[in-house]
Amino acid sequence: MALLITDECINCDVCEPECPNGAIYQGQETYEIHAHLCTECVGHFDKPQCVVVCPVDCIPLNPEVVETQAQLLAKYHRIIQA
Repeated sequence: MALLITDECINCDVCEPECPNGAIYQGQETYEIHAHLCTECVGHFDKPQCVVVCPVDCIPLNPEVVETQAQLLAKYHRIIQA
C-alpha cells in the first residue's frame, strides 16, 4: 500500500525531505503523498521514513491503494530506472 497523510498533519516539514522517492509534497492545506511514487521506502529502508519522523503519527496506510511487497519493490525499480 502507499501511505497517506491525514488532516492531523501540522505541516512540521520533517517528512518531505525524508522521502527517498520524492513522493511527499506540500498540498493546499497539509502535506500529501503521490501514491504512484510511494513505495513505503521498500528498496531504500526497512521502515517508511516519513512515518518514523512524523511527530503526530498522521501517516497511515492508504486503504485505496493496496499493493503487495512485490508490487512495491517493482514500483521502486521503475522509479530508480526513470
